Amino acid sequence: MQIDLRSDTVTKPSPDMRKAMANADVGDYVYGDDPTVNALEEKAADLFGKEDAIFVSSGTQGNLISVLSQAGRGDEILLGDICHIFSSEAGGVSVLGGVVMYPLKTNTDGTIDEEKITEAVKPDDYHKPNTKLFAFENSHGGISGMPINKESSDKMALAAKKSGLRVHVDGARIFNASIALGTSVKDLTEHVDSVTFCLSKGLSCPVGSIIVGDNNQIAEARRIRKLLGSAMRQVGVLASCGIVALDSMIERLAEDHDNAKKLAVGLSEISKIVINPDNIHTNLVKFRVPQNKGFEVSEKLKDLGILINGSYTELRMVSHYGIDSKDIDKTIESMSAVMNSISA
Repeated sequence: MQIDLRSDTVTKPSPDMRKAMANADVGDYVYGDDPTVNALEEKAADLFGKEDAIFVSSGTQGNLISVLSQAGRGDEILLGDICHIFSSEAGGVSVLGGVVMYPLKTNTDGTIDEEKITEAVKPDDYHKPNTKLFAFENSHGGISGMPINKESSDKMALAAKKSGLRVHVDGARIFNASIALGTSVKDLTEHVDSVTFCLSKGLSCPVGSIIVGDNNQIAEARRIRKLLGSAMRQVGVLASCGIVALDSMIERLAEDHDNAKKLAVGLSEISKIVINPDNIHTNLVKFRVPQNKGFEVSEKLKDLGILINGSYTELRMVSHYGIDSKDIDKTIESMSAVMNSISA
C-alpha cells in the first residue's frame, strides 16, 4: 500500500461523509432549493462571523470569484510575491477578470510589511490602475504552511483598510492555522472582508471550497460563479460532507501537525537534507536536497511505495487524514535509504 504525501488533496472522505452523501436531502441549488448546501453555507458564515457564504468547486475558483467580486477590469490587487493566487492559479484574475496583480515582498513568516502595503496603493492618477484589494494567505503554503497569528493578520488587514482597500484571505488551510495557533477562524479573520477555505484538503471532503463575506459581495460572487459556468444543481450530495467536516474534522488536524513535526525532526537527522523542524507548525513539510536531485529522490521514494511531487531541489511532504505515525516512521526510514544512495 502506498503512502501518499503529495498533498492533503489526496484525502478520502471519512465513513461518516460517505453515509451523509448517501442520505443527503437535495434540491436544485440554482433555485435555492437544496437544503443541505444552504445549511452548509449558513454554518460556514456563522463560524467565521460573516454575513453570507457560497459553495464553489475549488480553492482556485474561490479565490478567482473572491477577487472578481471585489475588483473589476483594470483594477489592481496587492498580494504576496509567493502567494498561491499570484504563483499557482494560472494568472486567472488577470486572464479572466482583467485585474492587475501587484506582488509585494513576503517575509519569512508569511506576512507583508504594513508600510509596503500602504506604499503600494496607487494615487488617483489615470496613468495608474485603481488599487482596490489586498490579499494574503493563511496558513502560508509557500512557507511550509506557516500560520499567521491574529496580531499580524490584523496589522496587515487594518493597514489595507486604512488605505481604502478591501481585504481577502486565501484561507485554503486556515483551519490548520487556527488549530496551530489556538485561535478561532472568526478571530483570525475579524478585520477581513472575505475568506476562501478548502473543504477538500485537511478537512477531507471529496470536492469543494467555501467563500465567506458580506451580503453584497456574496451576491456578486453568485453572479460570477454563474458566469464561469459553475452554478450547480443537486450539490447537497457534496455539501453534506462539508457539514460533517465542520462538525468533526477540524480538531483532528492537530494529529496531522504532530505527524508533520515528527517527520520534520526525522528528516533533519538525515544527511544531505536541509530542514529546520522549528519552522514546521502545521501539516506542510518543505525541505531541500542536493541541487537538481529532487526528481531522483521522488522516483526512488516511489519505488519504495512513497509518493511525493518531484522538483529540482526543494521538496514537500504533506501529512493528512489517512496518514498515521507508522507511515511517518516508514517514510523517514525510506528517506534515509534514498539519501544514502544519492550522490551529493
